[in-house]
Amino acid sequence: PPPGARPCSPKYFGRDAIVCVCNTTYCDTVDPLVLPPLGSYIKYESSKAGKRLERSEGKFQHKLCAPDVVLTLDTTQRFQRVKGFGGSITDAAAINILSLPEKAQDHLLRSYFSEEGLEYNLVRLPMASCDFSLHAYTYDDVPYDYELTHFSLRDEDTKLKV
Repeated sequence: PPPGARPCSPKYFGRDAIVCVCNTTYCDTVDPLVLPPLGSYIKYESSKAGKRLERSEGKFQHKLCAPDVVLTLDTTQRFQRVKGFGGSITDAAAINILSLPEKAQDHLLRSYFSEEGLEYNLVRLPMASCDFSLHAYTYDDVPYDYELTHFSLRDEDTKLKV
């Protein structure tokens, strides 16, 4: 790994089931992403075989005589603009994060949002309950309450997600 990056501390759960351990004393990190020189690329790869954000570098080649995968990169064609990357904070995610010791919570959140982590810059919060909630709930269960006079947030929203 590059200087400063800390590799995955793997935990095996049987065939093809590997996770990186993040606890109160250790959490894997990656160096901040720096754009490579023109004509070069940086690749991060994860696999069932145990790779976890394994970094490698390479150079684009104009002609390649290889029988395996060939990717063609057309830098003149733009399809979409990426606003960012992130994840979802559901009731279940928040409950699990908050069940960790404070130092492990810090390591976990840094692994998602910091420069030495994945640098998430977006988070999706479900409105009211979702399939990962402990129970079904809405913000206003009163029929025809178009003025939302009975609207209220639940503890799951104020204590877990927000």
